[in-house]
Amino acid sequence: MIYKSILVTGGAGFIGSNIAVYLKEKHPQLSVLALDNLKRRGSELNIRRLKDCGIEFLHGDIRCREDLVIPGPVDLLIECSAEPSVLAGFGSNPGYIINTNLLGTINCLELARHKKSDIIFLSTSRVYPYGALNAIKSAETATRFIWKPGQSIPGFSSKGISEDFTVSGPKTLYGATKLSSELLISESLAHYGVRGVINRCGVVAGPWQFGKVDQGVFTLWMSAHYFKRGLKYIGFGAAGKQVRDLLAISDLCRLIHLQMQNMPTISGRVYNVGGGLEVSLSLRETTELCRKITGNRITIGRDLSTRPGDVKIYITDNSQVTKELGWKPQITSEAILTSIYEWIRENEGDLSKI
Repeated sequence: MIYKSILVTGGAGFIGSNIAVYLKEKHPQLSVLALDNLKRRGSELNIRRLKDCGIEFLHGDIRCREDLVIPGPVDLLIECSAEPSVLAGFGSNPGYIINTNLLGTINCLELARHKKSDIIFLSTSRVYPYGALNAIKSAETATRFIWKPGQSIPGFSSKGISEDFTVSGPKTLYGATKLSSELLISESLAHYGVRGVINRCGVVAGPWQFGKVDQGVFTLWMSAHYFKRGLKYIGFGAAGKQVRDLLAISDLCRLIHLQMQNMPTISGRVYNVGGGLEVSLSLRETTELCRKITGNRITIGRDLSTRPGDVKIYITDNSQVTKELGWKPQITSEAILTSIYEWIRENEGDLSKI
């Protein structure tokens, strides 16, 4: 292990807390600091979990540079902090998403520059424009939309979307701020002598995610079935045939660990990271799995209006990260949903209030 001290921003959130716990359990000698502003409901439940693992928690906000005055060394910054809601960018006040996802990144980069920290940045597949994704010709099966074969589009193949797919075009404010952050990180790597990697993640799912209608859809789907609350299929005919690939949080943690071990040779890389076609579900298929796992059936309404920024199909092509690091997702869709179910069952009292 080439690092002794690690700072995880967004460290009480779903991805950040899981990464912090994973690395501390893997390397007990590591000094791991988790920083979070606790804005997202449910993140406060992670504080005890972090402390029980020997991880120091710091209540701070990346929008405030003074909160990033960290005493002592920081060898690696894992930047997981973000406003993850796509719909937040369509509200009347987009300032929070811009200040957090863009200006917050600038503050984190200043910290990395002063500390000479390496950086692992958690970006998103939302950097790819929804218009270009929805323009890929598709067909409809009984349970899902599928892309039609034989289309010659740069960055698109039967495996999914690669890093060569266009980033030109509207992509929601969330995607735009994350792509802007990627550009700033690339400049920092070139000019400040730090090393770093960018991961464009698909839908990450698993325990300790507090699913909402605009983020964490697979946790939302499972929790609605568990607590017997209604849901809606929205847009694209309202049949629930939109498709996403799922990336188990444990698979992402395993990748982060690999990247830490190989930073000298992969610095500057941008990787698309997701479950791929093998670990993908439509909402309709997710409903059937949730019914199977929970034994519950709930009412699912229909809303025919397709929301701005919605995407019919997104599948990650992991070819580049598999070729360079030998990493592949290992956890199946059903196993991911089952792990979410078991976590909800074990923490029902707390989660029923959120």
